[in-house]
Amino acid sequence: MKMLSSPDLSFCQTLTSSAFYQLGELFQQMISPVDNAAIILTEAVLARISAPGDWQIKKFTVVVSSRFSGLLAAIPHSLSADTNCDDSSINAKLTFEPEEIIKFLGNLRDLFERDCHTYQQLQHYCQIPVLNDATLQSQFTLLLLKHFTVQTNQFQVLNNTDNYSACQQVEDALQKQIAQEKLLNQVITQTRKSLNLSVIVTTAIAQVRDFLELDRLVVYKFEEATLNSQNSHQNSQKAPPYAGCVVHEVLANDTISSVLNYSEEKCLMPSTKCWEKYRQGFTLSVSDIEKTYALEDCLLKYLKKIQVRAKFAAPIVFEEELWGLLIAHQCDNTRDWTQSEKILLTSVAEQLAIAIHQSELMQSLESDKLTLEQRVNDRTIELHDALVAAEAANRLRNEFLATISHELLTPLTYVIGMSSTLLRWSFGKLSQRQRNYLQTIHDCGERLLEMINDILELSQIEAGKGALNITEFSLTNTITNTINNGLAEKAVQGKVNFKLDLQINPQKDKFTADVRRVNHILWNLLTNAIKFTPEGGSVTLRVWIENKNAVFQVEDTGIGIPEEQLSQLFEKFHQLDTPYRRRYQGTGLGLALTKQLVQLHRGRIDVESTVGKGSIFTVWIPPQLIIRSKIKD
Repeated sequence: MKMLSSPDLSFCQTLTSSAFYQLGELFQQMISPVDNAAIILTEAVLARISAPGDWQIKKFTVVVSSRFSGLLAAIPHSLSADTNCDDSSINAKLTFEPEEIIKFLGNLRDLFERDCHTYQQLQHYCQIPVLNDATLQSQFTLLLLKHFTVQTNQFQVLNNTDNYSACQQVEDALQKQIAQEKLLNQVITQTRKSLNLSVIVTTAIAQVRDFLELDRLVVYKFEEATLNSQNSHQNSQKAPPYAGCVVHEVLANDTISSVLNYSEEKCLMPSTKCWEKYRQGFTLSVSDIEKTYALEDCLLKYLKKIQVRAKFAAPIVFEEELWGLLIAHQCDNTRDWTQSEKILLTSVAEQLAIAIHQSELMQSLESDKLTLEQRVNDRTIELHDALVAAEAANRLRNEFLATISHELLTPLTYVIGMSSTLLRWSFGKLSQRQRNYLQTIHDCGERLLEMINDILELSQIEAGKGALNITEFSLTNTITNTINNGLAEKAVQGKVNFKLDLQINPQKDKFTADVRRVNHILWNLLTNAIKFTPEGGSVTLRVWIENKNAVFQVEDTGIGIPEEQLSQLFEKFHQLDTPYRRRYQGTGLGLALTKQLVQLHRGRIDVESTVGKGSIFTVWIPPQLIIRSKIKD
């Protein structure tokens, strides 16, 4: 090794990792305990930030005081899985040049530009380095020579056992890896089997603490309000509201103080940047809090208060939300966290995130279940109330219909009958005006009777009491009787040309249905066609058998129906628009009742219409089984 002289204040040398760290320890011996301006910084201070790639592999020790300052910086040739491996060689540079030390501190300071306090601390230390006191410089040179003389003498003794030690280390590492895999599988199995979050967490952290021989292992949970406030503070300089506490812990023994339910103090309040790095999977590895937090007096004091010397923190994240942290504590001694230990703790944190997610899903399902049960109960009550109201309305309707049947039908029968008698058998000579009045009374009575009968018929069908009275009959005779029973006369009165087109084989003129209701269907369709056909127009009734179905088609050359009203044509009390409503009489029940009667026969009805040219109504009625006649009407 090159000796240090007064003008030459730096040298470069290839060292092992062990020699490099031992050289750093020699630096610390040069700091006077009474020098309040002195500080020792190592790469440990970078553990709590996401350092750039070139800094992640950099090792260093920098000493700053008013009388002695120095910098030991290194970049390894190669990195093994464990950075503490003695076989990795390092290009080390030792310098006492104030300019180089200040430059290094400036670069280190710039890494903490988002941490105002640390940035200002490093800015302060950049002002301190000057040429070292000659006496102290000589003392360090003597310490350095003495150290390497001892190391050279020990090298021969240790060299003979290196091969055996290397093999033993590999074997021990494999055994530990196998045991670690078994432990992780146990945690995963426990997570899959149980839905009790408290049991899962307590069991998992107890097993991990025992395996890693930790002094304390805790789970820190952030409050929901804190998690939800992250996004609203991303563009703010002010730190987000921070709340939370330790919700689970396991201790090595009773001498370790409990931190259960402890909340972070003000000096630990994280910034938005801190939240983001943990949310993205950042893990914090601190081997010695005195080195990592050398620039954070408040935080260092707090960690000492709760008995923490080394710690490792892994985030518990699910669905890109930071739930909390899994934190391992070494209370009295420093601890170099190995790569395998970091992987195990991070994997356990991931499994806890899965368990938490499962638990919250289950709670959500339970909540939804209770909500659904309540909604079902409320809906059941509503339906019960609606059913009671419907039954009451049905009773009122039945009572109303019974009243109509008794109070209206009976007087109408007398009105129609007596007016008809007076028209035929006069007990004295009637003037033309009197005869016209009697005829009007008779016609209006019959129209009112027809309307009441339609209402009663429609109500019976809608109430499910409109059973069919099935008989076998002749279609030809039924149609002829319907036409002769007033329809022909209506056509003559309206000056409408009526045509009948019967396409039925007289030898097969037998059909089974409710003849009264078939007659009612034809009556409604034909009277409707005659009513809406102008004078000089025509109405045609065609009848034929198609696939055993009786088909009735009524075609007219009337006013037609607008396309937008076709969908409302068969609704109750619906008539054509206002201009026609003033010209044509009717309640709008005829077509609604016709459709109900057709559907009662399991048939169908279609309509085609063109405004100004006329309409075609077509009805298909299938043959009915005689057995249906046994149903009580």
